Amino acid sequence: MRSIRRWLLGWLIFGLAAACLIAGYGIFHSARHEAGELFDYELRTVALSLPGNIATTRGAEQREHDFKGLADDRIAIDIWSPAGTLIYHSAKEPALPRLSEGFRTIEHDEYRWRVFGVQQPDRYIQVAQPYSVRDDLAARLALRTLWPLALLVPVTIALVLFIVARGLAPIGSLSGALANRSIDSLDPMIIDERVPVEIRPLVDALNDLLERLNVASRAQRTFVADAAHELRTPLTALKLQLQAAKRDALASTDTRVIERLEGRVNRIIHLAQQLLSMAREDARHEKSMIPVSLRRIAEQSVSDLSLLAEAKQIDLGLDLRGPVVSAEGNDTCTVLGDEQALGILLNNLIDNAIRYTPAGGRVDVVLMRGASGDFSLEVADTGPGIPDDELKRVFDRFYRGSSVKEQGSGLGLAIASSIAVRHRAVLTASNRADGPGLIVTLSRLPAAPAWQASASGS
Repeated sequence: MRSIRRWLLGWLIFGLAAACLIAGYGIFHSARHEAGELFDYELRTVALSLPGNIATTRGAEQREHDFKGLADDRIAIDIWSPAGTLIYHSAKEPALPRLSEGFRTIEHDEYRWRVFGVQQPDRYIQVAQPYSVRDDLAARLALRTLWPLALLVPVTIALVLFIVARGLAPIGSLSGALANRSIDSLDPMIIDERVPVEIRPLVDALNDLLERLNVASRAQRTFVADAAHELRTPLTALKLQLQAAKRDALASTDTRVIERLEGRVNRIIHLAQQLLSMAREDARHEKSMIPVSLRRIAEQSVSDLSLLAEAKQIDLGLDLRGPVVSAEGNDTCTVLGDEQALGILLNNLIDNAIRYTPAGGRVDVVLMRGASGDFSLEVADTGPGIPDDELKRVFDRFYRGSSVKEQGSGLGLAIASSIAVRHRAVLTASNRADGPGLIVTLSRLPAAPAWQASASGS
């Protein structure tokens, strides 16, 4: 698992180490270069400051060379007369050849020398120094300039560790607060001035998620409570009916008792089916929409419920407004949607209209296409309608109007509203203006693109 702390520390320390190495390399070579210039200045100063009365007899000195030390023989001095004769040599060995004026670098007797020569009126002076001595002294001088950097590196690493730990502390506090929370606590996290600006979007998103979970949890508890209440009533009535049938021994002779029992059972079955549909719709994630024929869905729903309408002597019909087939033979009522869900929506609307329409009434299903190209579906009945002050609650779960006498679960319109929201459509209810009755309208169903509609129709 990736750790932000390890990632930050790793890259910061790596970057710091790389920067220190580069800086140290530059400082070291710069110090060596400056030390070399200083030693060249020393050679030139020694050559120009030699006295003019150095005896030639001193050229026979027998001291041994120690090029690795810091003794006086670290500099070899040779003096030639105008005739080219060596009149002075500061040590017995080695004897360097005479070179031209200026600075030179030569290899002699397995040693590398830095040589400076200068011509004076009565003599030629050549001063030399082995590079081993120069390099040793230059390295010491360069290393002395690096010790503050070497001391700074561990201090900086410790400072980086401390700063990263302090910077990530709010994340640890947030994690601890969440870990210590009760499983039932969905209250938003409190943001104070100690929370960094960079973490605030995460906390805001977390609070938004907690709020949505809280709303969903409340809705679930309400749903379970309402469902339990709705199931308890018919089950209690069914139990009483069974007890009465058993007590009076009429279960085999009194058909009215059987009919009442059958009605209660049918109501429970219908409620269970509606609860199942609602649970499936609530649990369904955003599903990819495909081109489906709205005309065929409407025709199928009207056909499925025609027997129920006939049993109540209700005129159920489908009205198609506008062309439903193009000149090429393609279905022009193609929308992007979930065919099964749209079928459930329309079935609930028609079933609800049939239930509340008295015998001899009518239920009209109207499919139309608006000027913007979106489709609309209307289910209009000739029932009693709904009081205006109750229209805004008609899509709530388990809500049934105060004047409703028909048996029902109060879930049909709620399921239809949930399906409409998933299809980004609008579901509205209004009372008829030309008489009693209710009109439920599903609008703004997006039409499928032409190429998808053609592929679906073919």
